[in-house]
Amino acid sequence: MTGTVVLATHNQGKVVELREILGDALGGVTLEGYDGPEPVEDGDTYAANALIKARAAVEHTGLPALADDSGIAVDALGGAPGIHSARYAGTRVDADNIALLLRNLDGVVERTAAFVCAAAFVTPDGTEHVFEAVWNGEVTTEPIGDGGHGYDPVFRPDDAEGTSAQLTRAEKNALSHRSKAFRGIAPIVREYFGV
Repeated sequence: MTGTVVLATHNQGKVVELREILGDALGGVTLEGYDGPEPVEDGDTYAANALIKARAAVEHTGLPALADDSGIAVDALGGAPGIHSARYAGTRVDADNIALLLRNLDGVVERTAAFVCAAAFVTPDGTEHVFEAVWNGEVTTEPIGDGGHGYDPVFRPDDAEGTSAQLTRAEKNALSHRSKAFRGIAPIVREYFGV
């Protein structure tokens, strides 16, 4: 049987990205956008927040749902901003978050960091799965590149030349934490739909 999975995000850029990442990995399962209410993300881990979003989408639509929570964890800052990455500067504006991160790392030499993503799949019968992935790298001293979103302009992955914002969409989708997490959970989605 094939069917539909709701992508529990209001970010249309992320919907496009996930459709590109998953491509044929779901064997014909349709990915649908979500227009329901946004839940309060009050979990204390990426996995908890991803599950909160997926559960809310299942409750609203009655369909299985995929969601993720992601962020950047900087070693010199004890893992911050972590799960608070999107709201780090209090404005939800990428440029503000980047500016605060760079201020907090001013003068810091060891700038290792990782992008972290937890992908969650929740079904109407209450079955829940989470797959977490990381993308290691370092924080640059200034934004470089104009692609991507979030902290991409200041994240230089270990496995790429330049920052994440300098990668093509295809390059980023082949390497990123989000692609690793969603490709990791794709077999579980396929199994659920029997494809």
